[in-house]
Amino acid sequence: MTRFFDVLRGALPRPMAVSGVERLRACCGTLLGIFLTGLVSSWILGADAGLPMLIAPMGASAVLIFAMPSSPLAQPWPVLGGNVLSATIGVTCAHLVGDPALAAALAVASAIAAMFALRCLHPPGGAIALTAVLGGPAIQAAGFSFALSPVAINSLLLLAVAFVFNNATRHRYPHHPHADTSKHNTADAPPTNRIGFTPHDLDAVLEKYNEVLDVSRDELNSLFMQAEMQAYQRRYEEITCADIMSRDLVTVEFATELEEAWSLLRKHKVKALPVVDRARRVIGIVTFVDFMKNANLDVYDGFDAKLRHFIRRTPGLHAEKAEVVGQIMTRNVRTVSHDMHIVELVPLLSDMGLHHVPVLDDERRLAGMITQSDLIAALYRGRLTDAAQAA
Repeated sequence: MTRFFDVLRGALPRPMAVSGVERLRACCGTLLGIFLTGLVSSWILGADAGLPMLIAPMGASAVLIFAMPSSPLAQPWPVLGGNVLSATIGVTCAHLVGDPALAAALAVASAIAAMFALRCLHPPGGAIALTAVLGGPAIQAAGFSFALSPVAINSLLLLAVAFVFNNATRHRYPHHPHADTSKHNTADAPPTNRIGFTPHDLDAVLEKYNEVLDVSRDELNSLFMQAEMQAYQRRYEEITCADIMSRDLVTVEFATELEEAWSLLRKHKVKALPVVDRARRVIGIVTFVDFMKNANLDVYDGFDAKLRHFIRRTPGLHAEKAEVVGQIMTRNVRTVSHDMHIVELVPLLSDMGLHHVPVLDDERRLAGMITQSDLIAALYRGRLTDAAQAA
């Protein structure tokens, strides 16, 4: 008997690593999506006697859209394309094949083949193809219009609710592939992909696996990268940004004149100055690059003269060029928290091409600055510690 219960327990799936809040969010989204889709569909389809306001497979679509919004099977094209295509194929099989059992089998199999071909695989599409064959006299009488009403209408309404609800609850939808954050613009892979696990390794494994997964390749890649970062965090213990950042900073304000800011860059031999307000909250950053871009220094003729003219204050009350730091600074500044682990800096200072990252305290005030050199020194020190422990 004990052996029987052990086998039974082994057959149960592992608990889902999903919080109670996320489960509640999925349930609330499904409740809202199905209710609004049914409500609006009944208003639109009121004149179509006999047709249901909602078809049963929409419940399965709702599970995917609201509980797994990042799934490749839950994106708008698979939902709309897969459902409408399957409905059309189901109606066709119902008309051409007299035996209901054979028509149902052909409808589902053909729908899967068509969804594979058009890259719109959506599991509820198989149920819709089956419904088109065995759904009853009203659906059979509707013919090919069944694919439009109610299938397309239900699908579009459910997608509209999903777009609003998922994004309102901070779940990006549609879930587009991650953009390449590399700043190289060359054939080289981003720095974090040159050693250890790479996307090419994942592609090779997926090709050998040769099965459809309910998670996108980009999400898998992201999960593996995060797992790798988690392992590095454990390896480097609890080294935070506060441990390696520079604290004695040279800062400027919005109204600091360009000549003064340029002098500070040269005097302190730094390449960037944080721009802060009176509460020491970061409102921008000014770098050598900002000066060069605004002084048109990409053309080397008259380099020195152009720079001197640009940074000098224009006499009088009117100027046609920038006069203060706030006019040339980069406003969208990527910042980090002082208690963030240094491993999380790696993609920022490598793949994203950042050279300086302001560090904020618990009150969102400027506490320090981290450069690529600071991170390299910290990681190098960690490697030396590992080597010493191994010895």
